[in-house]
Amino acid sequence: MRYLPEDEQRRQIAACFARSDLTLEQLWMRYFALGGSLSLIELDSYLNGLTTLPRVDRDMLAHAVNERLDEVTGPARAPYSHTVRDAKPLHGPLKALVDLLEGAHRAPPERLPAVVAEAGRALDLTIGVYLADYDQRTLVPLRPDAAELDIETTVGGDVFRRAGTTVTRDGTLWTILLDGVERLGVLEIVPADGADPHDPVLREQCRWLSTLLGHLVTVTTQYGDGLDHRRRRRRRGSPAELLWQSLPPLTAATESVVVGASVQPAYELCGTVFDYALSEDRAQLALFDAGMRTDGANIAVVTALSAYRAARHGGAALAGQFAAVATELAARPVAVTGVLAELDLNTGVLRLLGAGGPAPLVIRRGEPLPAVDPAATRFAAAGGPPPVTEVQLEPGDLLAVYCRGVAETTDAAGEPFGRARIARHLGHDEGELPPEIARRLTRAVQAHGAGEPGQDASVLIVRWGPR
Repeated sequence: MRYLPEDEQRRQIAACFARSDLTLEQLWMRYFALGGSLSLIELDSYLNGLTTLPRVDRDMLAHAVNERLDEVTGPARAPYSHTVRDAKPLHGPLKALVDLLEGAHRAPPERLPAVVAEAGRALDLTIGVYLADYDQRTLVPLRPDAAELDIETTVGGDVFRRAGTTVTRDGTLWTILLDGVERLGVLEIVPADGADPHDPVLREQCRWLSTLLGHLVTVTTQYGDGLDHRRRRRRRGSPAELLWQSLPPLTAATESVVVGASVQPAYELCGTVFDYALSEDRAQLALFDAGMRTDGANIAVVTALSAYRAARHGGAALAGQFAAVATELAARPVAVTGVLAELDLNTGVLRLLGAGGPAPLVIRRGEPLPAVDPAATRFAAAGGPPPVTEVQLEPGDLLAVYCRGVAETTDAAGEPFGRARIARHLGHDEGELPPEIARRLTRAVQAHGAGEPGQDASVLIVRWGPR
């Protein structure tokens, strides 16, 4: 509520009194009948601008004038001190929300930390923002004087891995920073002295603050480089830049399916991409892989991805998608393999088309099913797509589509990572989120290869659970 300035209220009350045909004594009697306690002389002094009155007395005086105006003149009325309602809240959670929205309007990305700090002050919170670097190894603070957090070993990293919320012994609340369902980082929230970090109301406020902030991080990153610079630990080459700009978010979900993905090496990505599209009734999935890290691999897989998306947007079924990709790749010197898939979210029927890539894995209750090996024909081969392979999933099943580099990466002794290791990582924890499974798996592949990738490692993981 915003209050009308006293001088303006007095001016309008005096003008309305002049139209009321009341004597000063009559006005004072009406005011006194409403509970007023000031003298006739004090009222006269106020109306002439010689003194001030408490707000409650000004409002009783305005009401006394208005009662008379209602009797003789109609709608023109003296204003009350609180008649001007402020469209913007002045305190509390709604003010924090409005401050965050207004502060981000036309703000460059690097101004976002200051906007968040202002919103935090409205909630009596000190808020620190940490964004995951593109390698998903560290959480990078937006506040310059704060230290980076290792995702594997810190409280903030644990919150990121679990996409959860926790309160430390010192009363600090850590919560996941999300854009929709995609993990962007974490928030470090310190309540004001005396506030209970376990208070469910506070936690709910932090939840919607995190959701809104995550959306603002994503939106502002699209038109400026300030936040992007903070998240980069190393320079990306042009092949990796092209591929990253072509990828959808690493996480997506509906009520019945969760999709998580990871690609490595994040800063030297060369020849693998993935894609998906979710709707009420189905999830459409694709992964393309050019194998060895060769010149032109990035152009080849982006070409395949573009052809796939164009066919999918046009309503083509799996066979049509396959044919569109094959046509675009026919003149390319780089061989591209991959998998196209479609999951019926109502029935759990998974339909697959293989194009020379590794057979997808299905994990049920922590154990791999017998090999799901779709007939495979390379995209550029003549004769059209192979037959569609169908697999019946059960609720809770985990599907993993991955490129050759995941299984074929070798250690110093020449031993490949292998399909059995992939299956063990997928079945490690049935309650683990698909994006965290994907992140952990590609990190394990990198560690197995001692950080020397001969091929890219990308994985697309889907967990189905009908509504």
